[in-house]
Amino acid sequence: MSLSAAPAGPDITRWPPLDGLTATHAPTLLEWAACAPPEKSKLCLVRGARGSGKSQLLAWFLAGSASHPSTTVHATVLAEGLFTDAVAWELGRQLGYGPLPPERLLERLAVDQRPLFLLVVDLHRSGRGPADRPAADPATLVRDLLAPLLNLPQTRAVIEVGDTDLLDSLAGVGLVTTVDVGDKPFTDAGEAPTTEDDSPLPRTPDGRVRWDEASESVREHALDRALAAPDPAPAIAALVSDPGFLLHGSTVSIAACLADERIPAPRGLRQTWRRAAPHLSDIEYQTSERAAILHTAALEPSPLLARYLQTLLADHAYVAIWARQDTAVSALTAVSGKPGTLLAADPLGSLFEMEAATGRHGVPMPQTAAGMPRLDGMAACAEHGALLLSDNGALHHTGEEPGGVLGLIATYHGQASLGHPDLLPSALGHSPCGRVVVIGDEQGSVHVWDLEAPEAAPLSRVLHAAPITAVTCVVLPGEGQTLVMSTAMDGTVRLWKTSADPMSRPLEQRAALATSIATQQTSVGLLLAVAWNDASLHLWHLPSGKVRVLPLLLPCSSLACTTAQAVPDHPARSDSWLCLTIGGSEGSYALSLNAARLWSGE
Repeated sequence: MSLSAAPAGPDITRWPPLDGLTATHAPTLLEWAACAPPEKSKLCLVRGARGSGKSQLLAWFLAGSASHPSTTVHATVLAEGLFTDAVAWELGRQLGYGPLPPERLLERLAVDQRPLFLLVVDLHRSGRGPADRPAADPATLVRDLLAPLLNLPQTRAVIEVGDTDLLDSLAGVGLVTTVDVGDKPFTDAGEAPTTEDDSPLPRTPDGRVRWDEASESVREHALDRALAAPDPAPAIAALVSDPGFLLHGSTVSIAACLADERIPAPRGLRQTWRRAAPHLSDIEYQTSERAAILHTAALEPSPLLARYLQTLLADHAYVAIWARQDTAVSALTAVSGKPGTLLAADPLGSLFEMEAATGRHGVPMPQTAAGMPRLDGMAACAEHGALLLSDNGALHHTGEEPGGVLGLIATYHGQASLGHPDLLPSALGHSPCGRVVVIGDEQGSVHVWDLEAPEAAPLSRVLHAAPITAVTCVVLPGEGQTLVMSTAMDGTVRLWKTSADPMSRPLEQRAALATSIATQQTSVGLLLAVAWNDASLHLWHLPSGKVRVLPLLLPCSSLACTTAQAVPDHPARSDSWLCLTIGGSEGSYALSLNAARLWSGE
């Protein structure tokens, strides 16, 4: 292959200058990347002794890879010190799925037909935890994740394997190209980094380790060194029992150790870590964000750890106030006219009220429809009762006198969708004041009903080019106008002020699916919360357009936002606060939000 610029292939001028090692091995790497058809050459192995320049070659390739479709790398993993779960978390983040366990990542990729080009550095140095456990063996990563990935028809990969035989016998990948950089030291590589740090640990006057003041190397490798000691048990037990180390230590090393049931751990810590570790492994999070994530995960299974972390979050922009794994919900909404009260539906369709501040359940509520199917949406509208959306697109109502407005709405949409499946309701919401109900349908339209002035038909507009997944609205104070907010299968979030035409551009568009939205007036302006299926929660300050992104520790199918007067055990937040409740198939939890700090960067 010629390395001169060519319309059909990579343009070498878009890469850094060829020099030394890259001049020798770049042609082979680029020829492999540009070859067609891809299914005949899915794997390129980069071999060589330590320090021979393998990583430098891959860094050179990555620097120019985005210049051509055939060389564009979609995800890069530095595998040193990572085990299978941690690699899956990182791949999921980079590919837009959020941090997923290996089996779920493979499921998502199996139905995603887009080309996938992976770059894996230092596969031979992967593995973490006790040396005799599978997580410490790079072959486990190959067997449980990389081999299944390479068996997907759309996947190609460049993988650094050192001087090992990893991947040599991998079947189903067709012709394997090998770039062998040899066993001589690469003169431009510089000195190999060291992980040794023998400086004494900083301590408090009473002898406790100040992990926040320890060096990054010490925090990263403290558990690794404990595992290598002649009698590791006492040191490991001390580390995993130290809240400061859990907050500042290596997320991956702690996860690998806690996966070994032989290692003793404080009660509830394994469950806490399983929930928190996929998010804590994101290196972008600072200490306060890590404390908030770990606190949320610890609230139910590890209350002692949660109490320690709570003291660090008094001035944080958000903090979890309760979590209940036993409260799985399919739909959730704030009850207008009853501040601090939520209406929830469990996966079997049963309705019950909840206290937003505590998560405590009220008495189950009766329903008008016998054998109610699973509910996908609700609108609790004060004296009018509640409108319910089942998963088959049917609308039901409860708590309303015969002939009421909610029955009129249910009848209207039921008749409109007869013979027209694209008109079936797919999302349901209401304004916090309970005056307006808004319904989204399968063709991407929203329908706005004013309960105080019901007409023969709603105010309707087409906002999306795909089925709507969530919808809400708010009556703007002092204006009497309604602002509608909706999400759809096209990955967009749209705004529509009903007195004007819909906005031509979406508020947000992502390669993900928004699963729920909620809105609430705050002391600093209107809040819009959007939950996405990549485990992220976007909190929009609509007056300024600022957004704060929070991690979702549970899959979210429903959001509800309300105000209340007091938060138990959170006196600093008792004067004015918002409570955002997150519900889904694996449980529910609630966040206390400080609206003034959310978008200030604190």
